[in-house]
Amino acid sequence: MIRPNELLLLREAVRKQIEDLLGGEEGCHDFDHTLRVLKNARMLAAEEACSETECLLIDLAALLHDCARPEEFASRGRICHAERGAEKAGELLRSLGCSDPEVIRPVCDAVRCHRFRGGSRPATTVARILHDADKLDCIGAVGIGRAFHYAGKLGARLHNTAEEALNSSEYSREDTAYREYLVKLSKVPDRMTTAAGRRHAQERAEFMREFFRRMNEGE
Repeated sequence: MIRPNELLLLREAVRKQIEDLLGGEEGCHDFDHTLRVLKNARMLAAEEACSETECLLIDLAALLHDCARPEEFASRGRICHAERGAEKAGELLRSLGCSDPEVIRPVCDAVRCHRFRGGSRPATTVARILHDADKLDCIGAVGIGRAFHYAGKLGARLHNTAEEALNSSEYSREDTAYREYLVKLSKVPDRMTTAAGRRHAQERAEFMREFFRRMNEGE
């Protein structure tokens, strides 16, 4: 394993590469999202008492987790950003002079396992922290904001009933933020893999329930 000071230098180099790559991406998965996931990951790593080395690997994984988002978007979903991202993360790390398998393997594994709909269940500490950090950005106040942002891009209605939402399809006028909440966001807390992640997810889930209760009542 390379020394912590070398990992710090690598982290800064990766951060610059990702800022250049995602700085102009659409708002839900831009560099701001990456920074929020990084912040969440550091919070969870501290609460889970991760080691210094684990924390640096978690930082790298958080920075790299969406590195293939532009390719997925360009392919209209035919490319899985998590699978391709794991490959691309390894390529990027090696291009920056890192050939240590004890760095590349856990980081790439975490990137591969972070996707909500992915089939790979995160099994390592680094992967579990990244998974939960990314999911936390999908829920709570930020998650609601992202859901409305995306629905607005689709031209969806501001709000609809549960029946209208659940009997509609993706990319339709009924693909509202409420539909995103019912179909996906409300289920996120049950998918968390760490104790800290579950605790924060429950707090954010309660905020979402209250928000959409008020929306349904027209407040």
